[in-house]
Amino acid sequence: MGHDHAHAASSRTRLVVAFAIVATVLVAEVVGAVLSGSLALLADAGHMTSDAIGLLVALLASVVASRPATDRHTFGFQRVEVLGALVNGLLLGGVAVFVAIEAIRRLADPAGSAEVRAIPLLVVAGIGLVANIVALAVLRGGNRGSLGMRAASLEVFGDLLGSVAAIAAGAVILLTGFVQADAVASLVIAAMIVPRAFWLLRDVVRVLTESVPRETDVAEIRTHLIETPGVVAVHDVHVWAITSGAPVFTAHVECEAGVFSRGETGAMLDRLGECLRGHFDVEHSTFQLEPAGHSETEEHAHP
Repeated sequence: MGHDHAHAASSRTRLVVAFAIVATVLVAEVVGAVLSGSLALLADAGHMTSDAIGLLVALLASVVASRPATDRHTFGFQRVEVLGALVNGLLLGGVAVFVAIEAIRRLADPAGSAEVRAIPLLVVAGIGLVANIVALAVLRGGNRGSLGMRAASLEVFGDLLGSVAAIAAGAVILLTGFVQADAVASLVIAAMIVPRAFWLLRDVVRVLTESVPRETDVAEIRTHLIETPGVVAVHDVHVWAITSGAPVFTAHVECEAGVFSRGETGAMLDRLGECLRGHFDVEHSTFQLEPAGHSETEEHAHP
């Protein structure tokens, strides 16, 4: 347990450092976008805003999720991560749409587009690239088993690619004078943002609608449980997630009469729980043990 607390504290420290780096560079990119007139820098700043929110959500979730459950919040506070992901996904989608529309406008009307200064663009994008590399190194040294840390690393890596696109645009403008390279880079960054926004919102919808987690095979779980000695049948199976990576399982399990007559229900519950933890990484499970044939009684009682 102490080892887990140490990992959690280390992860929180790394998230704080990464958030400080990203937030600082975000401000620099907004200022740089104003000074250089670069849409690519503004797009990358929007991307970094999402990264900053993602890091902040991961940080808050690691703190809030550790709070104990209460009578009003019986599953604790883990779903704060999902609500944060919803805000993040909507923000990402909005940024992508705005950047794409503005980039297309600049490509369609080069004469009416703002002047793009290559040197400020290169300097600020270069600072962003270095900062993202440092932030990624900080996060990669953390707990690789933490879903929040892995998600945060992916967010920073995506922004690193955005900085590379902005640098490429600045280099092309400096060397060739082709100002539209900035708009092209902006479209590339917008294209990188869209899939992430889609995946985030898809996962949020899956959790909020209490769908079966993507990595969970209910039929396989049912088969494993039925193979447990003493189990006759399994029905009324429900699997959902409190938040990403936190599946919850409930089921009615019909057992042989001997399980009840010999007082082995406690051992049966232990075997069933160990089956889920060992094979399917499900920590929170609830089983209702019933005598064989009880499901038929339920069907007659609720036609």
